[in-house]
Amino acid sequence: MNEKTIAPYGTWISPVTPQMMTEAAIGLSSLAVDGPKGREDLYWLESRPAEAGRNCLCRRSPDGSIADVTPQPIDVGSRVHEYGGAAYAVRDGVIIFSERRDGSLWLIEPQGDGHTVPRRIVTPEGCRFADFEFDPARRRVLAICEDHRGRPPNNPKASIVALPLDADEQTANAQTILVEGPDFLSSPRLSPDGRHLAYIAWDHPDMPWDASRLYLADVADDGALGRTDLIAGGARDESVVQPRFDRGGTLYFSSDRSGWWNLYAVRQRKVEAIAPIEAEIGGPHWVFGQRSYHLLDDGRILVAVVSEGLRTVALIEGGAYQKLDLDQVLDCPLPYGGDGLAMIATPADAPASISIRQAGVPPVVLRSATAAVLPAESVSIGEPITFPTLDTVGHAFWYPPKHRDYAAPEGELPPLVVLSHGGPTSMTTNGFGLRIQWWTTRGFAVCDVNYGGSTGFGRAYRNRLDGQWGIVDVADCIAAAEHLARRGLVDRNRIVIRGGSAGGFTTLAALTSSDVFKAGASLYGVADLMLLARDTHKFESRYLDRLIGPLPEDEALYHARSPINHLDRLACPIIFFQGMEDKTVPPNQAELMVSAMEKRGLPVAYYAFEGEGHGFRRAETQKRVLELELDFYGRVFGFVAPNLSERAVIRNAAGKASG
Repeated sequence: MNEKTIAPYGTWISPVTPQMMTEAAIGLSSLAVDGPKGREDLYWLESRPAEAGRNCLCRRSPDGSIADVTPQPIDVGSRVHEYGGAAYAVRDGVIIFSERRDGSLWLIEPQGDGHTVPRRIVTPEGCRFADFEFDPARRRVLAICEDHRGRPPNNPKASIVALPLDADEQTANAQTILVEGPDFLSSPRLSPDGRHLAYIAWDHPDMPWDASRLYLADVADDGALGRTDLIAGGARDESVVQPRFDRGGTLYFSSDRSGWWNLYAVRQRKVEAIAPIEAEIGGPHWVFGQRSYHLLDDGRILVAVVSEGLRTVALIEGGAYQKLDLDQVLDCPLPYGGDGLAMIATPADAPASISIRQAGVPPVVLRSATAAVLPAESVSIGEPITFPTLDTVGHAFWYPPKHRDYAAPEGELPPLVVLSHGGPTSMTTNGFGLRIQWWTTRGFAVCDVNYGGSTGFGRAYRNRLDGQWGIVDVADCIAAAEHLARRGLVDRNRIVIRGGSAGGFTTLAALTSSDVFKAGASLYGVADLMLLARDTHKFESRYLDRLIGPLPEDEALYHARSPINHLDRLACPIIFFQGMEDKTVPPNQAELMVSAMEKRGLPVAYYAFEGEGHGFRRAETQKRVLELELDFYGRVFGFVAPNLSERAVIRNAAGKASG
């Protein structure tokens, strides 16, 4: 056994390089299976930072060959609700997809010579599309349409439309509106015989995880909708997601009417519960196309169940759950290759991957999100922890610093990075990610907090944030840090907090209301709640009604909760990162905060990136953020992180800008 090098925490030389996390890394999502049993094609999207962040549609053919379906520069994606999702669909070899940059729709159909060439069928002219559903009997595809034509930027019209598959650029935009009226629509799903359409709707001021409605409509031979019934939802305390028909025409969906997202079936237009459980089969509708369950042909149901922040796989049979011996997953696996399953596996100790599992055969990994760059002895695995907070118990994942070849001097405690996830109605898991190992292999501890408001712990835990954003989330992050400090696991004088988007707001709110954190990093975070309410896009334009309070009645509360108004309480450095094309949290949020900190003589660093939006897609941007943030913490805590190509420029450091 090699003797370890003794070096202070934060200065360990890590095998996790910026290039591995960016150019050599890919995102994996949107798994789909198409074709006859045992001869299926497998599809997925790869997000490639090395190709300017474009999403490429990939396919594994039955012969095992893997190829790109969409050539450069095509970028498969949707900007409906800004967050997109469900940007492609495939059925019987026919593929429809949205091009992210201009919103155009493209069709790929098998040709007799075996070649497939994408052709544009819709030029957007102010419309965006997502969440496609083929209607083969009528030679059309249904989609959610977000129509910006002639409307204010933050108030496009939502509709479900039918688009003819035989359209071309001369006959493009010949869409038929099937449903309109609600502020938001999602999940158009046809019954196998094409005679019924299920869909979900919700209206301001609710978000879809607050209250949404499931409708079931009759579909006439000509494709027009007839009788339409409200099947579920309609109350302010029920969220309905993910409707789906089985092969016999029974409609299933997930609802949190019990306090947990569970499955239900509709028979004779009456709703029946399917295997109730105090765990989540479903989640918040941030993006289109989420899949928490799959209806098998034999009547069993394959489910991805979230409990205590972990998403595992089970089978429902006869009203009982049978847990399957599989890794954690991104979403519900799909039957593939006869008796096998295809999935996006997200284990705690290895990179996410597109994997195939068959009984009696070792798993086959088709694609890994990153190379397996770490030996097992250097992988820090997230341990689920609970801690006392306010009047309940909080949840987080604890990652100690870990490196096969390094140890810290005796008696030194590690610095702690507290992560506040975005959303805030989201959740974090302990699936392996280099974003965590980047810190732990350098000698930092990490605490990834599922603060009140996070999903995966039932509706009551999610509702803790109602009217309390900037209070409960901050208290939980503070409580998690103090819990670890009391246990003697971290250095309480070297605790930082970081977060993006809503997590950036929690970060800034924590830094302006507590002295627990000695530095922070805000990535496109919210500093002024009134600006957010005024400037953000339609999907989130009323989100704060529930998190803070309605306007104008509660305007004073918005000012009281905004970090920009409490710089007098701030006594530690912050580094800001911002995309200049961000429509969710526009750049003026960060710029106002930075300007105010500069005027007060507070140490601050600011980096803005042209061409980046809400979340950084380009490899070069991601690399710079990683290195600059690490150097920033080193400067604050008095150590020099090795092997960095750029040092942060800190304004008001020792009374002047320095770098």
